This record gives sequence, C-alpha cells and structure tokens, in this order.
Amino acid sequence: MKGVVFTEFIDMVEDVYSPEMVDTLFDSVTLRSGGAYTSVGTYDHKELVALVSELSKQTGTEIPELLRTFGKHLYKSFETKYPQFFDGVPDTLTLLERVDGHIHVEVRKLYPDAELPKFTTRRLPNGDFEMHYDSTRHFEELAYGLIDASIQRFSEAISIEMTSTPEGAVFTLKRT
Repeated sequence: MKGVVFTEFIDMVEDVYSPEMVDTLFDSVTLRSGGAYTSVGTYDHKELVALVSELSKQTGTEIPELLRTFGKHLYKSFETKYPQFFDGVPDTLTLLERVDGHIHVEVRKLYPDAELPKFTTRRLPNGDFEMHYDSTRHFEELAYGLIDASIQRFSEAISIEMTSTPEGAVFTLKRT
C-alpha cells in the first residue's frame, strides 16, 4: 500500500484526536516499518489495519466508523493535492465513473507500483447507480467514506447502501 495512505492516516489522527494519540499508536503497535512512512514508499497494508485497530481500542470508536472518517479525510486531501482529478466534474456519479478509467490511470503514472482496488460502475434503468469495489485488502468502509465525502462535496441528496461481497462490496447509490 502506498505511503500516502499512511501519511494521510497519521494526519487524520492528529487532526481528529491529537499528535499525542499518534505517539500512543506508535508506542502500542509493533510495525515492521517502524512507522517511518513516506508518501512515495510502499508498506504492508496490515500495518494500517494494526493502526486502525489500535486507534479503535484507544478511542472506543468502532473500526467501520474510523475507516469512514478516514475516507472523508482522504477525499478532502485528494481534492486539495490532486485538483486535476476533480476539475470539470459536475457531480458524484460522474466522479465515481471516472475512478478506474481516469483517476487510477493517472495515479499509476505517479505511483507505478501502486496496487489499486478495482471499481466498476453502472447506471441502472431505475435511476440508481452501482459501484463495485474489488480488493483483496477489504477496505470497503474506507471506500464508503470516500463516496460519502463526494456526495457531501457536491451537496447531493443521495443515499448509500453497501452490500459485502467475497471480492469487496457493491455500493448502491439512490437519489433521495
């Protein structure tokens, strides 16, 4: 997993909790990397799982909620650091349709060794929208947070339903 995800997680913990909480996490979890993350480095995703699990233990916040919060944080960071991915995008559904065919193509240019989840989308005849998330890492809740942040960014009245699958999840978005 690319280090940018780890550095953003640390930033989120500092912003939402405190710099001291970051120290507590690093003191409480044995990490093969030693917790020295660079945005361009590549690290075992299990380290992020360990950090999230420890943050849950330290704060009493359920892991799904932490991952959704992190997804929202990550969205805002991506929007700031990579505005070209968001330029000219009119709404959430258009943005989500661009993830695999455009955004991930550009991410691979920046990080050629990145192992990215696979997203496929389709607009349903009834007006609903489906997004399939496939990943061996199973960060469905993180993806949920990213989608939710997009809905908030565009101020749209859309609900999200998530159905787990062996490969990941299916997100169904419905206009409300």
